[in-house]
Formats: sequence, C-alpha cells, structure tokens
Amino acid sequence: MGDFDPSAPVIASAPVSRRIGVLGGTFDPVHIGHLRGALEVAESLALDELRLTPSARPPHRNTPQVSAKNRLAMVECAVAGVAPLVVDARELQRDKPSYTIDTLELMRGELAVDDQVFLLLGWDAFCGLPTWHRWEELLQHCHILVLQRPDADSEPPDALRNLLAARSVSDPLALKGPSGQIAFVWQTPLAVSATQIRQLLASGKSVRFLVPDAVLAYIDAHGLYRASN
Repeated sequence: MGDFDPSAPVIASAPVSRRIGVLGGTFDPVHIGHLRGALEVAESLALDELRLTPSARPPHRNTPQVSAKNRLAMVECAVAGVAPLVVDARELQRDKPSYTIDTLELMRGELAVDDQVFLLLGWDAFCGLPTWHRWEELLQHCHILVLQRPDADSEPPDALRNLLAARSVSDPLALKGPSGQIAFVWQTPLAVSATQIRQLLASGKSVRFLVPDAVLAYIDAHGLYRASN
C-alpha cells in the first residue's frame, strides 16, 4: 500500500441530487387516501422526501372547516415516524392565499440546482391547472405527477393538450433533470374523501380506519367536526 501524499489534490465527489415530492391540500382532515397515495408514489419513485403541505387559504376551495393549527397538527400526527413522509408548514405561515407557484419558488431557493421536485396532483386538480395563478410557470420549478385513478376517464381541457403533447413522459421513472416534464402515476383507488369523513363525524358516526388512529385520537380530543362546531 502506497503512502498518503498530503499534497495531492482532493477530488470531491459530485453531490447526489435529491428527489423531493410535494403534495398540497387542505387536509381537512388528512385521511388514508392522502397518505396511502403519497406513500405509494414515494416508494415507487424512490423519493428522498415527500412533503405534505397544508394550505392556509386555498384559492380554489372553500374555507377549511377547522383551523390551520388543527389541520397541521393532524398531518403531523399522521406522518410521525412514516419516512419519507414529512410536513412542510410554510403555506400556513404566509398571510395570503396559498399559491402553489409561490411555494415552489421558495422551495427551489432552498434546494440544490440539480435536485428534482415532483408536484403531485390529482386528475381533477390537474385538469383545473389553467385556472391557477401563474400556472404556466409551474414546470420551470418542478415535474408534475398526475395521480390518476382507473375511473378517471374525462378529457383534459384544450389548454392542457398541447402541454401534454410536448412535456409528457410515459414512464415516471424516466423523468430527467430538476423540472419540466409531466408523467401519470396510477393509484390504488380508495373511495374515501374528507367531505365524507366530515359528514360522518357531524352525524356522530365512526371514522375509524378512514383516518390513522393518531388522527382519530386528535379529532376526538379536540371535538373537531362535531355537529356543535
């Protein structure tokens, strides 16, 4: 074995780019549909992190029924110890509508240039993209993963057809570079919604197995979604 030469130049290995997923929503409340879908994508695409990002004042949705504090706490309960799912609370810290483009710009400023960012959108949300604030700039900051269930058979609006023709990739694992492409990811259909859960709770019925046990315990402890609220 040769002697170590301290004068020899040190060749640094190139940093490995990270793969970051982003799933936004009101999470009012977070449920197994959100979580199972997120975990499936994180595992199939070998994401280093999948950030669940609760929105404060979503421009395209009704005002959430419970406070931002409670919605954040429920998401934190849901993902505790479930790597690579994590919580990103930045939208709750802004006193303005939760525009996705603003969130992506902030995230990009914190990441390495080569890090890949994947924005997860359900089929309905994807079809509504042309109504989003500065929507045509989204792909400058991320790839888009469309979570499509087998029963999603509607056609995208005309405004998206040219975009899909130019930017779509058939294999999500083939997405290259930090941003700029679109891929579809098939999801296990889970017939559960936050609206359904709120209605069950308001009528005094159980939502066990529709939300994680820790989330159910939080809802019960704080009396959320009950008819008196």
